Amino acid sequence: MFGIDAVELVLLLVLGVIMFGPEKLPQFSRKAARIFVYLRDIANNAKTTLGNELGPEYADLELKDLNPKAFIAKQLQNEVAMIDEAKREIKAAGETAKAGIKDATSATKEATAALKDTNRPTAEALEPASPRNSPFDPEAT
Repeated sequence: MFGIDAVELVLLLVLGVIMFGPEKLPQFSRKAARIFVYLRDIANNAKTTLGNELGPEYADLELKDLNPKAFIAKQLQNEVAMIDEAKREIKAAGETAKAGIKDATSATKEATAALKDTNRPTAEALEPASPRNSPFDPEAT
């Protein structure tokens, strides 16, 4: 209750009896309870009014949500979850791409080794020979 443990509550009661006396303590405790109930009603009315004014998308609004940090965290919770899911998907796609690159690299190495072993002419040998010096026509330019 209010973050007060039993020892502090007993200490407050003893101080109340000493300060106000046993005759007036019940009156002061009733007044304190009335003030507490009144303030709680004000807070609940403010919460209800705020919820009505903001609309149905803020129907689950609580008083602790009025802290800007908590309010923003609550409203952006779905978006943060979507960003986390996108990160996981990107990471999985990156791992898949790395595995594909490894497979393609090993297949290329195997194909290159097979080409060298068959004594086939290389791609350079299959290309037609081009003249080293092409004729230059000064009037063409």
